[in-house]
Amino acid sequence: MESPKSSLHPLEQFHFCPKCGSSKFEIRNAKAKTCPDCGFVYYFNPCSATVAIIINAANELLVTRRAKAPAQGTLDLPGGFVDPYESAEMAVIREVQEETGLEVLETEFLFSIPNIYPYCGFDVHTTDLFMRCHLKQYEHFYAADDVAESFFMPFDQLRVEDFGLTSIKQGISKLKEMFG
Repeated sequence: MESPKSSLHPLEQFHFCPKCGSSKFEIRNAKAKTCPDCGFVYYFNPCSATVAIIINAANELLVTRRAKAPAQGTLDLPGGFVDPYESAEMAVIREVQEETGLEVLETEFLFSIPNIYPYCGFDVHTTDLFMRCHLKQYEHFYAADDVAESFFMPFDQLRVEDFGLTSIKQGISKLKEMFG
């Protein structure tokens, strides 16, 4: 599977030491910068994000439409960033509730995909955790938060090109193989 690419190395986006503010923040290796003034070493690691895989009894996938950039107007899946002090399971449960009003009873990890999420001119490197979510009920949901629309779609009608984010496109391909 192809990894997402960014034209700028992630460490080139950081110019000052986050601990002391020194401008002598220097590349240590491909994954870290160091500050010769205070000795701080910053390791660039990806953020965690969750993606909810919700399949109803008719074997249809819950799909959303993005209300905001990046990829505004394209199809997506419910999910989002994991907050501090939150497990991936807690994050996907929270995100599904915030975006659809649905209550997740159980989660199951399926797979992960690396991604680059463009945010305000900054490339956020993520590891997107695709998690199957089993719900209390599948009928009454809505679109909220950063979701413009939510609906169930049969797997045979899912078109990878209708999804806007790289990892979601790759995930849709895998899901069609697994459940389609």
